Amino acid sequence: MATSRFVHLRHKAPDTFAVPRELVVACAPMRSHVNLSHIVRTCGCFGIRRVIACGAARLDDKIARDGADSVDLEVHRSLGPVLDRLKRDGWQLVGLEQTTGSESLFSFPFVSRTVLVIGNERLGLEEEILDRLDRVAEIPMAGLPHSLNAATSTAVAVYEYCRQFPAGGPLQPAVEPA
Repeated sequence: MATSRFVHLRHKAPDTFAVPRELVVACAPMRSHVNLSHIVRTCGCFGIRRVIACGAARLDDKIARDGADSVDLEVHRSLGPVLDRLKRDGWQLVGLEQTTGSESLFSFPFVSRTVLVIGNERLGLEEEILDRLDRVAEIPMAGLPHSLNAATSTAVAVYEYCRQFPAGGPLQPAVEPA
């Protein structure tokens, strides 16, 4: 009997990073706790430690799973003031939306200190939030229904950020001995 070249490893131990990933995911008020729970689970899986939510946000622990324990979920009344503070602190605000002037996610160069801003499932990002953004990334669509679910699109963008920073955050430059 031949042995398989591949053996399933259920719940393989996660990678560890010398420097944590700096991506922050900030969500406009979501209609569905399910979407927010999927976003938190995705962030947990990719080593993203901070999610900002607004409104009456809460998690479904059966969906978020261990992400609920490994991700710091901050809930604020509204998103605008939080984004203003992050921008003042040197973070680049990147919306994930279909807009004029948006850049294709396929060639989008993230900076390490990025806040990925996710819109509401039905309304997307409102004008007052779009006005605060530094840049907008768009996932190119090749078919109907023209857009992905909020949690799915977040997962795609988080994956692309992590692909660009596979070892976590930027490594500190080596210090030359004196």
